[in-house]
Amino acid sequence: MDNFSRRALWFSVVLVVATGCIYGWMKYFAISDDPYAIVNHPWQPAMQHAHVLVAPLFVFAVGLIWRDHIWSHFLSGQPLKRRSGIVSMLTLVPMVLSGYFIQISIEDIFRTFWAWVHGISSAIFATAFAIHMLVRISRRVDRRPQ
Repeated sequence: MDNFSRRALWFSVVLVVATGCIYGWMKYFAISDDPYAIVNHPWQPAMQHAHVLVAPLFVFAVGLIWRDHIWSHFLSGQPLKRRSGIVSMLTLVPMVLSGYFIQISIEDIFRTFWAWVHGISSAIFATAFAIHMLVRISRRVDRRPQ
């Protein structure tokens, strides 16, 4: 994987996870002092917009590395040394699709369903991706000459 693709992926993952976590906290855990408030935090709409705007950057960055890194490693037939990469790859589809379905769902029950799918798949993806990167970093440190 070239440096541009690696940096684009890291940058987009950090942005999308950060904005998603902050938005999720504001929506589900922040409590407004105003009993008539529509949102729980004054920055909640801005954070939602930021998350929706950076998500396509993440999808683009995944597209940059799909063929040469993700798919080629998946098809290589090597033993599954990097299970975290497989888990990350498998959670991409439900995470991305549910993010779009949340925005286009009209009924509350469907929006709630897709929000749960999005939250769970995103948490699994973020955890697996972090493990994937930590394994990569630890292997690179182990290969350094002493």
